[in-house]
Amino acid sequence: MTRAATSLFFLLLAAGQVAAAGFTDPDWPCIQRKVENLSFGLMWPHPVEEEALPPDARDLAALLSLRRVSLDEAQEYVRAYVEDHPETGARELGGIFRKVFDNLAGDRRRVMNGIANYAQSQTALSEKIDTARSEMEALLAASSPDFDRVDALEKQVDWDERIFKDRRKSLTYVCETPVLLEKRIYAIAQMLMTFVQE
Repeated sequence: MTRAATSLFFLLLAAGQVAAAGFTDPDWPCIQRKVENLSFGLMWPHPVEEEALPPDARDLAALLSLRRVSLDEAQEYVRAYVEDHPETGARELGGIFRKVFDNLAGDRRRVMNGIANYAQSQTALSEKIDTARSEMEALLAASSPDFDRVDALEKQVDWDERIFKDRRKSLTYVCETPVLLEKRIYAIAQMLMTFVQE
């Protein structure tokens, strides 16, 4: 993967992100722009037929889709596959990439749905904290405050605020996951294309 190709991809991706996310989504708490769907054609310029892959090709696609498999390991798997199947060309490699793309794009969608659920739960928790604080203020302003209830609310607010802050700390990592998946998909496309050109 050349530095120029990588730079071009992320410039195009950023342009797509700006176009796709020109609105504020209350369920998207990340700094990164929200892009619902990735473009297969932007990553793989060759035509790909909709056809079943041979078992070995399906196995390779499954391996390349595993995030625990490093890109260096993935490169070796691809190299070994091409050496064992010298007839492999752009058509089959494109089919392998299509499967990897579908797998990882599906993972990315699930992560993004999880982020939306995360944002909704944070909003609900924030509202719960605000409601409890308002009730505490009203109780303390009463002529005969219910101090037992105030103590119970104070403990609940402390607990909820701790959960809220802990969740917020993990947000940076959670928000990076879709980006890491995009980068992996693109890196695998570039990796497979080097064998198309060989």
